[in-house]
Amino acid sequence: MNDTQQHCDVLIMGGGPAGSAAAALLAKKGFNTVVLEKDHHPRFHIGESLLPLSLPYLEKLGVLDAVDQIGLKKYAAEFHSVYHEKSTTFAFGESLRGDYPYAYEVRRSEFDHLLLENARAKGATVHEGWRVDALECHDRTLYSISARNDQGSRKTFSARFYIDATGRDTFMADALNLKERNKRHKSAAMYAHYQGAQRSQGQEEGNICVYWFDFGWFWMIPLKDGTMSVGAVCRPDYLKQRVIPLGDFMDQTIALNPLVSKRLEGAQRMGEVTATGNYSYRSSEMSGSNYLLIGDAYAFIDPVFSSGVHLALNSAFKAADVIEAALAQPHQADTLIKSFEREIDRGLGVFSWFIYRITSPAIRDLFMHPRNIFKVKGAVISVLAGDLFRDTRIGPSLWAFRAIYYIKSWLMRHGFVPSISR
Repeated sequence: MNDTQQHCDVLIMGGGPAGSAAAALLAKKGFNTVVLEKDHHPRFHIGESLLPLSLPYLEKLGVLDAVDQIGLKKYAAEFHSVYHEKSTTFAFGESLRGDYPYAYEVRRSEFDHLLLENARAKGATVHEGWRVDALECHDRTLYSISARNDQGSRKTFSARFYIDATGRDTFMADALNLKERNKRHKSAAMYAHYQGAQRSQGQEEGNICVYWFDFGWFWMIPLKDGTMSVGAVCRPDYLKQRVIPLGDFMDQTIALNPLVSKRLEGAQRMGEVTATGNYSYRSSEMSGSNYLLIGDAYAFIDPVFSSGVHLALNSAFKAADVIEAALAQPHQADTLIKSFEREIDRGLGVFSWFIYRITSPAIRDLFMHPRNIFKVKGAVISVLAGDLFRDTRIGPSLWAFRAIYYIKSWLMRHGFVPSISR
């Protein structure tokens, strides 16, 4: 096997949305950028629902028109409660600014391939079928990484700056012992694609639907080709009690929610059910002197707000700016990286607050009976739309919503307000 050395300005590990976006931006800025992607695209991936505020990123990348060709427009998020026997629709056009009233549902194999090819077209060198498996790192400085391709050939890569965008593989977090399970939110998931599921008509066809049930929640995401992505995010202890084949267990779990069951009457599952555990995690560090962890390589909470791709794109754009400035003025790198970390953690924190509580009776009740006092409904919709990184004045209304939640939760716990549940 050959052992060769390659040097570049920026080495990006991972060719998903975060890695591909960062590669396109950095290559366009004139940096010698190399991407190592373990798979060959197109390849299957879950997480098909985009957020409205991702559209400006896609436009800047030059791929928005292409996404429009492969995607189904999504104008709202729907929440359905068997406990309340009702549902509510949060239209993105009712956010505090309302300037991005829709997003897209996309098949990730197509979307991710599009972004990776865009990085290649912008000048990045892309190596598919190369898995990063070793690194040399001392005192938070990365000196090199090693990768092996499908044929067993090995290369060592060195760079002026590195990005870990390996997603849920969390290469650097695992290698440097930085990965920590999220103690505040433990969840597992199983999911599959279905043909023949009941779909809404007209503008509502592309809406993502969330259904609560006793052990967690379901997603139903319609795709442009008629496929429906269906997943159940549940407590790990529920998934661990499985004693039957996974496909049968998925059917059994779907039967626990009559609303989901009705939409899947007569539908055919396409392929096998996939299950994943340890859904929520975070790295104890996001950076070193010459590397950044972005997107899911740094942290992942829960897909209920479809935040994964949005956070990946935002971190890619911020990372590209930080790296450009840091390479031009190395003495300012530490300050720039700290600013990057604060913004990423702030956005993650807003999503996390809701995610930690999304199955609580108080949140279910507030979502089923939304009111716009203190503009709280507009603020919640702004979060659902991903409007966390602009100058939208969302903070006061979110604090008001949180105060209402804490009061309602306390009243429910002490029996002053009935808790609607089954």
